[in-house]
Amino acid sequence: MKLQFLCLPWVLCLASLATAAEEPHSAAELRAAYARKSAELAQSPLKRPVLLTSAELPQGLQGDIYAVVEQPLEAVHAAFNSPVHWCGVLLLHINNRRCQATSAGGQHQVTLRIVRRYDKPVEDAFELPFVFRVAQASPDYLQVHLRAESGPLGTSNYRILLEATQLDAKRSFLHFSYSYDQNTMVAMAVQAYLATFGSSKVGFTELGKLADGQPAYIAGTRGLVERNAMRYFLTLEAFLSANSDEARREAWFSAIERYPRQLHEVDRETYLALKRADAQQRTAPP
Repeated sequence: MKLQFLCLPWVLCLASLATAAEEPHSAAELRAAYARKSAELAQSPLKRPVLLTSAELPQGLQGDIYAVVEQPLEAVHAAFNSPVHWCGVLLLHINNRRCQATSAGGQHQVTLRIVRRYDKPVEDAFELPFVFRVAQASPDYLQVHLRAESGPLGTSNYRILLEATQLDAKRSFLHFSYSYDQNTMVAMAVQAYLATFGSSKVGFTELGKLADGQPAYIAGTRGLVERNAMRYFLTLEAFLSANSDEARREAWFSAIERYPRQLHEVDRETYLALKRADAQQRTAPP
């Protein structure tokens, strides 16, 4: 059990990378989903048009985010229809240290290297190879899939889905979905973590009010999924919002800090210094 517990943070990072089991929409279906959710989006407790849901499944965990972004669909297409760009997106997360996009035989792959804690050396990272596929790309719709069949510590079937449709000339509606499967060992390790070191961590869903009037947020496994889902949604938004790596890092960290109760981990300078050092190592000659 000791090995499971020491490796648990790897699983926590991976929980944010997997995709939902629900079927993707067509362009018309996604626009219909926006119409159904428009009132909820306008009244979101996140104080912006973003809806976050999570669920525990018999085989693993699932999370979904629906959001309106202030970007035209043309910009969404340009940002997310390339495996190279997805490396730029994923590397904004503090635990993601290396990423390589490759193509062979008509298949595209995005290989991500993740450390169990941000302060661990990249040599300790494990690899997660995603098969990248643009399933649909039309003037009014984009659908992208990333899938990894297996991961460490008994996890498997990682899936990422991003789909988007145009609302008007300046706005798009996004659906970001993820899921992954886990065996009994992983489920037990997660529960052990949440009962000890992770006992104070919470998600975003409000279950009521505390005695002092502050929100009572969901905790446990669903809280874990919600934190990770939000981190990765904010990487998408940060990548869209700026044109340089440094500006995107600044944007991601600023977005994270809007939710300190759930997402704060390190100070800004620590995060930026880590990402700059990683970038220098990636570009240094062998």
